[in-house]
Amino acid sequence: MAWLGGESATADVLVGMRDDRITEVTVGGACPPDATRLAGLTMPGMANAHSHAFHRALRGRTHGGAGSFWTWRDQMYGFAARLTPDTYFALARATYAEMVLAGITSVGEFHYLHHGPGGVPYADPNAMGHALVAAANEAGLRITVLDTCYLHGGFGVAVNEVQQRFSDGDAAAWANRVDRFVPLPGTARVGAAVHSVRAVDPAGMSVVADWAAATDSPLHAHVSEQVAENEACMAAYGATPSELLASRGALGPRFTAVHATHVSERDIALLGGSGCAVCMCPTTERDLADGIGPAAALRSAGAAITVGSDSNAIIDLFEESRAVELDERLAAQVRGRHRPHHLLEGATADGHRSIGWPEAGAIAVGALADLVSVRLDTVRTAGGSSEYALETVVFAATAADVHHVVVGGDVKVREGRHVTVDTARELARSIQAITEEP
Repeated sequence: MAWLGGESATADVLVGMRDDRITEVTVGGACPPDATRLAGLTMPGMANAHSHAFHRALRGRTHGGAGSFWTWRDQMYGFAARLTPDTYFALARATYAEMVLAGITSVGEFHYLHHGPGGVPYADPNAMGHALVAAANEAGLRITVLDTCYLHGGFGVAVNEVQQRFSDGDAAAWANRVDRFVPLPGTARVGAAVHSVRAVDPAGMSVVADWAAATDSPLHAHVSEQVAENEACMAAYGATPSELLASRGALGPRFTAVHATHVSERDIALLGGSGCAVCMCPTTERDLADGIGPAAALRSAGAAITVGSDSNAIIDLFEESRAVELDERLAAQVRGRHRPHHLLEGATADGHRSIGWPEAGAIAVGALADLVSVRLDTVRTAGGSSEYALETVVFAATAADVHHVVVGGDVKVREGRHVTVDTARELARSIQAITEEP
C-alpha cells in the first residue's frame, strides 16, 4: 500500500526503479516474483527542512529547567564552543543516521558554525560545512547546507566570544566563502540563510538575498520566533522582521521563514502572497516556550507549511506534522484546520522544494527513488484499516514505526535497522566526546 498523493492510500502499488530514479508506478497489476514486498504504508521520503545537527548533543540536558529561549541559547553556546571538524563530523553522522531511521531522506542543515575558536578560519574555510556533507553522505541522506550569514550578536551589538565562530565579518566575506564551498555532486547542495534580523543588518540581508537569487538557491531565515525579536526590530528599523526581509528582496518562492510564530496579519499576507514556505518546528517551539504559530492562516494566505526537527530534541517528523494541527487546536479550539494529506505534503514534497530538491518527495515516474515504509501492525498503529492508513500514520505513528527506507534506489534501513551505522552507539560516543570536561 502506498501514498501517491491525495486524501487516501492506494493498494497494490508496484514501483520500478533504475539508478536513483523511479521509472514505473503501476496500480493493481500482478506482482513480479522478484519484487520486494513492503509491509504497511509506503510513502515518499520526508524532508527535514530545518536542522541544527550539533544541538542533538543537548538532548536531555537542557529541557528540564526553567528559563527562556535566551537562557537555553547560552547553554547551546557552551556546546558550540567545543566542536571541531572531526567531532562535528562524528556527531552529525550519527544524528543524520537517526534521521534516516526516522524516515527522513533529505535534510536542510541551517549551518552557522563556520570557523575555529575566536573566529579564526580553518585552513579550509569551509571545513565545518564539508564535515556536514561527508556525515550526510555516510549516513545515507541528501543534504542542503543552508550556509548561514551571521554578523552581529544582536541589533547593533558585536558578536561575543562564541559567536565569533559564526561570523565572516561582513556579508561580502560570507559570499566569498560560500562561493568556494563546492560539496559532493549528487547528494549535496548549498543554499543560503540569514540567521535572523538580529544577526544580519539590512545591507547584509540584501547581499545574501542577491547571492541566493543569482545562484537560484533556497534562502531561509529565522523569522519572528520571539516577541522580543519583533519589538527590537521595530525599534531599530520601524518594521517587522518579515517586512524588513521583504524590503531587502528576500521573500519569494525560494524563501522559507523558519518558525514565524509571532507574525502580524500584514506579515502573513506578505509571506503567503510572496509564495514563501514557512517551516514549523513544534517540538522546539514548545520546548523553548516560543508559542504557537498561525499555520492555518499562513497556509490560507498561500504559504507552504513544512516541518523541521530544529534543535533535535526529538527527531520525528510524524510528531512535528501532527503537532502543526494539534497545537492549533489548543490555541483556536477548532479541529481539522489541516487535513492529514496536507500535513504529509508538508513533510514530503513541500519540504523538499523548500530545501532545493524539487525532484524529490513524490512517488512518481522521474522522481528521486526515495521511499519510506511505515508499519501498520505495531502497538501504536495496529487496528486501523486501509481506509484510514493516512490518518493512522499522521496521528498515531512515530519514527519507531519506520521499518524500511530507500534513498536514491539504495536500501538504507532494513527491518528498522540502519544498514551501515550503529546509530545509538555512535550517538553515545560522539556526544560523550564533546560533553566530557577537558
